[in-house]
Amino acid sequence: MRPLDIQNQGNCIVAVIGAGPAGLYAAHKLAENGVRVVLFNRDIKPGGLAEYGIFPSKYKMKEGLRKQFRGILSSPLIEYYGNVVIGQQGDLTLSELRAYGFQALVVTAGAQGTKWLGLPGEDLVGVYHAKDLVYHYNKLPPFSERKFNIGQRVAVIGVGNVMLDIAHWLIRYVKVAEVVAVARRGPAEVKFTKKELEIVARNLDLADLEAEFQRVAPVMQAIGQDVEAAKSYLYSALPKALEPVSDTHFRFEFLASPSRIIGGEQGIVRGLETEDTTLISTNGDTQAKRLNTKRLLEVDTVIYCIGDRVDDTFGLPVRKNEFVKNPNPRYPIDGISFEAYDPDLDRPIERVFVAGWSREASSGLVGIARKDGEMASRAVGQLLESLPSLRNPQKLLEEVHSYFDQLKKPVVTKTDLFRLEEIEKTQAERLGLEEYKFDSNEEMLKALGLI
Repeated sequence: MRPLDIQNQGNCIVAVIGAGPAGLYAAHKLAENGVRVVLFNRDIKPGGLAEYGIFPSKYKMKEGLRKQFRGILSSPLIEYYGNVVIGQQGDLTLSELRAYGFQALVVTAGAQGTKWLGLPGEDLVGVYHAKDLVYHYNKLPPFSERKFNIGQRVAVIGVGNVMLDIAHWLIRYVKVAEVVAVARRGPAEVKFTKKELEIVARNLDLADLEAEFQRVAPVMQAIGQDVEAAKSYLYSALPKALEPVSDTHFRFEFLASPSRIIGGEQGIVRGLETEDTTLISTNGDTQAKRLNTKRLLEVDTVIYCIGDRVDDTFGLPVRKNEFVKNPNPRYPIDGISFEAYDPDLDRPIERVFVAGWSREASSGLVGIARKDGEMASRAVGQLLESLPSLRNPQKLLEEVHSYFDQLKKPVVTKTDLFRLEEIEKTQAERLGLEEYKFDSNEEMLKALGLI
């Protein structure tokens, strides 16, 4: 982003909603260009999925990102308010934020909704969404305090890296008896990386995997797929695979589209019914076609690993799991629209931008989110170049601060964040742990003396 062509650059103020990678890097780029940023975050800690989505044992990766985030938040042009919910039922609505006089709002709140398939039985005990479990074992309140009824035979729906994160937890931590990954399509369409598979590859039931390839091979061959190449990809994870720590059987069920979840006594899952599929190829794209024949997997837990959707109650129009973007952007970056849009009124929502998973749900990891946030900051920069700078930006900041002083809940500032880091670091050293996290917001706020 080139320096903004604005006199008195510090007199431009932008609100960024969400302090995950997209929001933090957007704030960083704006601040680098002399723009004041007020960063609002639902959670006490910043980081979003970089803090609460990366597997807990990846200490070096997480600490490297935390170091970058600390550096970003150290900027004197960035204010931080954590434990603040923005939305229709939140502490502040988008309309109220705009009324303060921010020159732009950048929504980087992620995809806080969950995608479901709408199957009968999704309300049974033992049916969960991967994101809730990821938040649980990464100790994000209130998910960290929630009880999950995980049985011994678990079906995980989906074949991406999120599925493997869940399988990692089930196999190496919970140590269930069986994990079966259910996929509508075949082994040539798996979306996970070899590196992630290496973590659990030694738990693969190789005899079952061989039988599964024999079963699906005719369907793959009928559309010209290379069966041996798909098989080699899965087997390539074995040489560098971690030693197993459980007797969990890990297997795949390909060409199987979930059709309903079956409950037993007391409303607890006892099976997943699937419908057989075949593969069809259209213009180079492989799709699954249902065959009307059913099978039953005897499982007691079902976990959806199929992506996320934005929050319908946030206050922006939603279509197809995402906030609506301006189809004819006024401030495009590389042909991409970051501008919120009202399809019913057929017009842009003035000065509101979306980035990260708020722009494109479940798209990429930290690097993708960073790039998206930085690109969004460039789009905002184009808008700011056309606006006069604020005459009294300090008054806006004081009004926001005054609002939170009167709010009947603790609000966490940058100073509080840095103190909390030191408190948790001291606890980790005392207990001889790689890291320590409080289990609840209440514990964090008490440690900070805010309640």
